[in-house]
Amino acid sequence: MTRYLLHRFFFLLVSFVIALLVIFILLRLLPGDPANAILPADATPEQILAARIKTGSNLPLGQQYLNWFTSVLRGSFGDSLVSGIPVAPEVVKRFSVTIPLTLISFVISFIMASIIGFIAAYKNGTWYAHVITLGTQAGIAIPAFWVGIIFVWIFALRLHILPSGGWPNNGWSNFGKALESLILPVLTIVFVMTATLSRYIRASILNILDSGYIRTSRSLGFSQGSSFVLHGLRNAYVPVVSILGIELSSTLLGAVVIENVFSLPGLGSMLTKAIAQHDYSSI
Repeated sequence: MTRYLLHRFFFLLVSFVIALLVIFILLRLLPGDPANAILPADATPEQILAARIKTGSNLPLGQQYLNWFTSVLRGSFGDSLVSGIPVAPEVVKRFSVTIPLTLISFVISFIMASIIGFIAAYKNGTWYAHVITLGTQAGIAIPAFWVGIIFVWIFALRLHILPSGGWPNNGWSNFGKALESLILPVLTIVFVMTATLSRYIRASILNILDSGYIRTSRSLGFSQGSSFVLHGLRNAYVPVVSILGIELSSTLLGAVVIENVFSLPGLGSMLTKAIAQHDYSSI
């Protein structure tokens, strides 16, 4: 067991180093220089050189990577190259928007996907199942940002019952307004994520209903529902649980787009702004 854990830890460490290297290289492949982002357009060559020395972009790439890697290992993410604000507290502040958005969307999506997948599996072959299949196909095919724009048009511009975007200045201190600002972003993520999850759940339940032990249970006099709840429910969710982690990380990444659509000050908007400004520390 100890050998296995050491083996897994070694591969985790190697993956971490490779991931940092790939991120570093991709950032340096972006056109432009961070010095240009923090200086006015009419900056002199001396000012640009001074800014490059300040940001470290004048150093060889190998030295830049070594400095960055050792800083990350020490848990120091430095200051924003543009604003000068420490990155770590800013990331924690942004988490207060991104994490609730992701977790609320994930929980609601899982509950709705379970209900829809269950109905689609039990009504397989009927018009109910065909309608659900068409709906989930549409949910998978339509881009999340487009769904968000449609929701804004319906609920904010036409019905005037929800804000089109933004976030209260005092954040979660104004709990009602903060929650109201999350409704449309959550609905957007739920619409897309439910479509994907429900297809997994439907396929898993169909496999279980066709299994030998369910047929045996039915032959003993149990109804299909009782057989599934008693013997198949746990097995049906085993493959689903294995993809929940992937779906959760996908939701977190998808929040990058949704936060920009609804002008939420989360990690997504921070990341896109940092990429546009070549703010390597914030990225």
